[in-house]
Amino acid sequence: MSIIKSDFALALNQIATERGISLDDVLTSIKEAVKIAYKKEYNEEESEDIEVRIDPGTGEATLYRDSKDITPPGFGRIATQTAKQIIIQKIREAEKKSVIAHFKKIEKTLINGRVIRFDGRVAFIDVGRAEAILPPSEQIRNERYAPNDRLVLYLSEVIDDGAGYKIIVSRRDPRLVEELFRREVPELSQGLIEIKRIVREAGERTKIAVASKERGVDPVGSCVGQRGVRIQSVIHSLGVDEKIDVVQWNDDPKTLIINALSPSKPIEIELDEEKKYATIRVDSDELSLIIGKEGQNIRLASKIADYTLKAVAKDVPLSGVPPAKG
Repeated sequence: MSIIKSDFALALNQIATERGISLDDVLTSIKEAVKIAYKKEYNEEESEDIEVRIDPGTGEATLYRDSKDITPPGFGRIATQTAKQIIIQKIREAEKKSVIAHFKKIEKTLINGRVIRFDGRVAFIDVGRAEAILPPSEQIRNERYAPNDRLVLYLSEVIDDGAGYKIIVSRRDPRLVEELFRREVPELSQGLIEIKRIVREAGERTKIAVASKERGVDPVGSCVGQRGVRIQSVIHSLGVDEKIDVVQWNDDPKTLIINALSPSKPIEIELDEEKKYATIRVDSDELSLIIGKEGQNIRLASKIADYTLKAVAKDVPLSGVPPAKG
């Protein structure tokens, strides 16, 4: 079938092939818009009985009432302008749908972006086909951004409210670190090992508990890599000097707590499994290590183990020592 080489026909065919929009949909929209334009321009009270016919080759609009041509002289200019507006509108709608579909497909994954502008503390990020929003709540504390900074981000959510869309990205989400490990550690993508739990205080410290699904595969060693090359690659990609602890998962709560508190070494752990509460006794010189900077180590270990943890020196009474909650 030959295609008529008019601007109108070319525009319609471009929409159909490049934007995936139905020609019938475009023509129907143009007809409705032309009818409204006629009613407004000529003060027609009733336009429901008016039929609009569009030549799909030339775009020429003809108005009929009771099968009689009632097209006013000079109306072609109005109809042409109306058709142009509808085509532009349809292209914009199709582009919006395409962008939303693209980012929905890669939602909950890593994405690279470039800082382009700010609105207060909200950063707007160029992520290719659209702008993403990095809200203050998803930024790393004390991390400062400047225009043209390049960031690795976690694509948290694509929101489509009908009127527009928002692409929300994060630098704080623990899944950012998780996805970086998935990118660096083939054993994860191959299903040989798995991430059981990951907790993070962004910009400071992350703990990640891993388990093997294949006999003979060391999950911690796989994530750390020879001479730490894999974990260092994750930290480098993260772009912030964040400490990352990779620990061995264990279904036994006591063993998991010991692993999660690494590198400190408890002397004794008293468990209350019903209340999910654990008291950890350590040597006095180990107490600051087990608690960590501003309580980070024991706080993150609590979240890994899903237990409230309280650390005490072995020669200190148990009462009066505040616990760390997970």
